[in-house]
Amino acid sequence: MEAWRGVSVYTPAADLWPWVTQVRLAPYSYDWIDNLGRRSPQDLRGLDEPKVGENFTRAAGARIGRILSVTPQHQLTGRIAGAVISYVLVEQSSEGPRTRLLMKIVTDLTPLLALPLGLGDLVMARRQLLNFKRLAESSQRDLTMH
Repeated sequence: MEAWRGVSVYTPAADLWPWVTQVRLAPYSYDWIDNLGRRSPQDLRGLDEPKVGENFTRAAGARIGRILSVTPQHQLTGRIAGAVISYVLVEQSSEGPRTRLLMKIVTDLTPLLALPLGLGDLVMARRQLLNFKRLAESSQRDLTMH
């Protein structure tokens, strides 16, 4: 199974990237499901750049997955439970400060197992991408107001 998700974020890739890298701290989807009710951070924590081999994310307080590849401000790829997930940032400067945030998930599960995974991922990934969008755009607005 290969699935792509994406949202347009009205901020430069450099301002969106720190939010995407915070996936190392929390899932940023539906916290009451993925994070046992713990709220994903709503502020930037000043993390160092991600490195290959580090934990990819956290869910319910547990560190899960491994980072496979990083290109700062462009892509972050990791493996979680048999799936490879990539976040790709594509800046579209001709339309003002806008970045397309793409997420790709690839797994070699059988079609019988991949279908429910894909449907569940559609809901959870959409929430995650929209949360990154909201937080990055809100941070951008806060910067322009000061």
